[in-house]
Amino acid sequence: MNADTETGWLLLVISLPTSSATGRMRIWRALKSLGCVALRDGAYLLPCGPGRPEALRGLGDECAREGGSAWLMTVAPDSPDDDLAYRQLFDRSEQYAELRRSWKNENRGLPSLSMQELARVKRRLQKEFDALREIDFFPSEASSEAEAAWWDFSQRVDALLSPDEPHESAARISRLAVADYQGRVWATRRNLWVDRVASAWLIKRFVDGTPRFLWLDKPSSCPRKALGFDFDGASFTHVGDRVTFEVLMASFGLEEDAALARLAALVHALDVGGEPVPEAAGFEAVLTGARERVADDDALLAEMSVVLDSLYMHFQTAGKPGGNKGSDR
Repeated sequence: MNADTETGWLLLVISLPTSSATGRMRIWRALKSLGCVALRDGAYLLPCGPGRPEALRGLGDECAREGGSAWLMTVAPDSPDDDLAYRQLFDRSEQYAELRRSWKNENRGLPSLSMQELARVKRRLQKEFDALREIDFFPSEASSEAEAAWWDFSQRVDALLSPDEPHESAARISRLAVADYQGRVWATRRNLWVDRVASAWLIKRFVDGTPRFLWLDKPSSCPRKALGFDFDGASFTHVGDRVTFEVLMASFGLEEDAALARLAALVHALDVGGEPVPEAAGFEAVLTGARERVADDDALLAEMSVVLDSLYMHFQTAGKPGGNKGSDR
């Protein structure tokens, strides 16, 4: 959301030839995505803010290329009442209500969807919600209610994608010696999802050189001698706001690894939300497709380990001067 809107208003007045139907539609869609309000045909209002004059000026240039004309002006209301009236034009309450109705309709069919379909639905609806929040220049109670409704909906999808997700615990994270955790049996819930597959990769790559993994039908079936991870009561699970991947990093002194820290941010964002990570959507898409395609969790871990190795290398390279600039071809 853009609550830090600068003072003032922008008015774009455009005129396009009737023969330019394609251009007219393209410009109208761009104006809509910016959050403009039509005062009348060809006159569009937008609150001032970073990057908005440039965006409208670009659309004005496009109008000129289509054989039309455009005028961009900064305008000011005559009174506080007029300013309030301008703001009310940007009330997004009905749009939030429409989104919430779509979430309610989607919610009914969630149990019948495949893992890939569930992830696709969540990505699509998240994109729609983010687009609306981006143009919600004056957040209201409707936006707060939508935030709460989206959290509920996301939890419902996540519960279907990954049943028995662990709850936060208040346990203390102790520093452990890697040498004491070699050749151990590690156990977590079957049908691996983001935190579990990343944690298993972290264990094999940085902790236990010869691990054996058990994939559990339910947490209660974890053998006593196994080291459980990512379920309630496990040896390694969510602690405070840290997901299991982050707890393992802290437990085995891996937090100074900058590339792992970036991977941890990706896992955290996909598992419990938080600051967006550009690579997260791609990782989730690959994992979703792999879960539909491979035979079992051993094969899934092997496949996703290659992806995680590549991401780790990418983050390592990105942290070096001149890293990830691409090659000349």
